[in-house]
Amino acid sequence: MRSFPDDLAQAQQDWHTTYRQLAERPDRTDLRRRLYHLSTRLFFHPHWQQRRPAPAAWKELRDRNRGPL
Repeated sequence: MRSFPDDLAQAQQDWHTTYRQLAERPDRTDLRRRLYHLSTRLFFHPHWQQRRPAPAAWKELRDRNRGPL
């Protein structure tokens, strides 16, 4: 199991929360903007600076922080 920085793990958890909220209320522009912002924070996080993550790393990060559906 990989170790992810706390802020990266929190951003992924926030992304899932925002995504679920947006699924319930698709007319919310503020949620779409937040989802976009979180997506860029995740993708460009310094943790990935040396090398872009493999798909397995993304999956592990998502699965660890998805929480209850």
